[in-house]
Amino acid sequence: MSNQEIILLTDRLCLRRIQVSDISTLIDLWCDPDVTKYLGGPRDREKIKLLFEEDAENPFAYEYDLWPVEEMQTKEVLGYCGLLEKEVDGKEEIEINYIFKTSAWGKGYAKEIGKGIIEYAFSEKKLKRLIALIKSENEASEYVAKKIGMKYEKEVVRPGGEKRKVYVIEAEDRKSAA
Repeated sequence: MSNQEIILLTDRLCLRRIQVSDISTLIDLWCDPDVTKYLGGPRDREKIKLLFEEDAENPFAYEYDLWPVEEMQTKEVLGYCGLLEKEVDGKEEIEINYIFKTSAWGKGYAKEIGKGIIEYAFSEKKLKRLIALIKSENEASEYVAKKIGMKYEKEVVRPGGEKRKVYVIEAEDRKSAA
């Protein structure tokens, strides 16, 4: 794997560009009802397969995206994390996302990659602010947001009418999250 494909490394994890070999694992991730419970539910296998194939053909197409998270010791893809552009209350925001397969839950991976993504966003991308949009029932995601230094800002109504809590971290706040 080239350095260009690696986005960031943590103690145990590698966030990297998508490869063709990741596609079946990522399809399984997005079709898992437990994983997608707070993310709009399982996706259509064929539709998501096409999206992943397109991403694998051009892994540098987007500045902000979700990328596979690989456990460095085993080389197993555990999740799909990163940064996405979102419009919230008429304002462009960058959202941090951490999505892991159920076998990876409870092992500190989301907190670890979340801290890495925050550092990447502020140091490499020179962003000033990141948000997380979290359903109120998603206590695990809310817990991670707090653990990586994010603070509750407000509740918003998303397109489609669903409410989300908005958690925020600003560049000057990240020192307190260390």
